[in-house]
Amino acid sequence: MAHNLSQCQVLVQKAVAAGAKALFLPEASDYIASSPTESVSLVRSVQESEFILGLQDEARNSQLHINVGIHEPAQGGEKVKNTLIWIDERGQITQRYQKIHLFDVEIEGGPVLKESRSVEKGMEILPPFDTPVGRVGLSICFDLRFPEISLSLVRQNAQVLTYPSAFTVPTGTAHWEPLLRARAIETQSYVIAAAQAGPHNEKRVSYGHSMIVNPWGEVVASLGGGVGWKEPEVAVAEVDLGMLERVRREMPLVRRTDVYPEI
Repeated sequence: MAHNLSQCQVLVQKAVAAGAKALFLPEASDYIASSPTESVSLVRSVQESEFILGLQDEARNSQLHINVGIHEPAQGGEKVKNTLIWIDERGQITQRYQKIHLFDVEIEGGPVLKESRSVEKGMEILPPFDTPVGRVGLSICFDLRFPEISLSLVRQNAQVLTYPSAFTVPTGTAHWEPLLRARAIETQSYVIAAAQAGPHNEKRVSYGHSMIVNPWGEVVASLGGGVGWKEPEVAVAEVDLGMLERVRREMPLVRRTDVYPEI
């Protein structure tokens, strides 16, 4: 986790140098364990985690808002929470979302992953909140496959949707970009998807390809899969709220809630 913090500190420096108002980091930026037992043994509260405390210092010292995926202890001590927190420019944790949809998958000839064995599922959608880059709605990784969350968030006036992730290579190759662009198009929102890239341990490799998509569905910034990187990279783009309002005004998506229920 100390190494992961140092990697994030590099990203903070790059974000500040680029003039960014907020830095979006991937899911599980503190650690990715090789087993449920290891995950539970590593988890710390935000008050005790050197990773979180270090990022709070970075946010405070650089006056930068930081959105980061972490683990937190769950009640009972047998599982952890997969959460996404917002750290403001004062270093305070102001928002927290707990992952609703857990990644349980068996790919023929590929990985078998059961997130539900070690992770407690979240039970609510966090309302969007105001930030220097617009009204942000939080989701995590596998939530991307369920448009109900993004539709609920945009109904609450979200302008930016986040999908920090650690996608597997097979699912990422097949579905990552199409899903991100679909969420942007159907909600007419910016989509920011910070992604883990490369190997974590002998069992896990992440697809990478961090991406920012605008409300018209165009990829306005992206990174690669992490092959050959010497240090972590940032993708930077402007969130043009004027463009967002124009798209929504010129092509209004009027829901037929007399035919189907409102989400």
